[in-house]
Amino acid sequence: MNKVNPSQQEIAMTSNQERLTAAAYQQNRMASTEEGIGVCGWVLVVLSYILCALTFPFSLCFIIKVVQEYERAVIMRLGRILPGGAKGPGLFFVLSCVDSIIKIDLRTVTFNVPPQEILTRDSVTVSVDAVVYFRVFNPVMSVTNVANAHNSAQLLAATTLRNSLGTKTLHEILTERETIAHLMQTHLDEGTEPWGVKVERVEIKDVRLPASMQRSMAAEAEAGREARAKIIAAEGEQKASRSLKEAADIINESPIALQLRYLQTLTTVSAEKNSTIVFPVPIELLQLVKARGSGGSSNF
Repeated sequence: MNKVNPSQQEIAMTSNQERLTAAAYQQNRMASTEEGIGVCGWVLVVLSYILCALTFPFSLCFIIKVVQEYERAVIMRLGRILPGGAKGPGLFFVLSCVDSIIKIDLRTVTFNVPPQEILTRDSVTVSVDAVVYFRVFNPVMSVTNVANAHNSAQLLAATTLRNSLGTKTLHEILTERETIAHLMQTHLDEGTEPWGVKVERVEIKDVRLPASMQRSMAAEAEAGREARAKIIAAEGEQKASRSLKEAADIINESPIALQLRYLQTLTTVSAEKNSTIVFPVPIELLQLVKARGSGGSSNF
């Protein structure tokens, strides 16, 4: 069996949902169009055809329209959308006297959400900006349901950014960017679907903190690093003291081991080419000399 990528499933489900929405909207639009343009409308249409025929071939400059592969044309005849919805891509004819044409770009559009001053849930003021990717999936809905789909999507994105981040703490904003971006995309998609706009992706670009907050966080991080360094040094001292205690116990069991250690130390010092070598004198020897000195003076 062929395994289907989850992202491909999501794209397929989104495409099916877009087609169902467009089909339902187109059915309602055709039902309203079937009412007709009336007798006066048909008279104007016939007169337009006659005028185009009389001015042929000069009228070709006005009645022939070309729509690019990435565009769709919404044609309104006497204020009503023609049956069939958006036209294109390719070449088609319009009546310049009674038809008005609106071209809609279907390519993905990117815009930056201006930096928004947001008060987080833990009362910290941050400045956050984002980038949004969206496209028009139903040209007819984007023309008839909203005056300016691009401008409306930008304003809705700025409002959604403030509302989404206002319920989060500073730590959540800094560590859960992907989750917040996905939540924003869901809310934006729900809001722009009646406009024929599909939000494909939302990314949080930057989170700027006040200078005082940056200094406080830097001081906190530095204090944490110093504390960890002191703990590590203390643990090292503890382990070293244990090792020294074990070495002292071993040397105490064999007195000759102390002499061997003394000779090893002298070898190490002489290998470093020092001009001065210090020979330690055992304390027991000094005590013995002192005892003999005191005994001789008493005899004298």
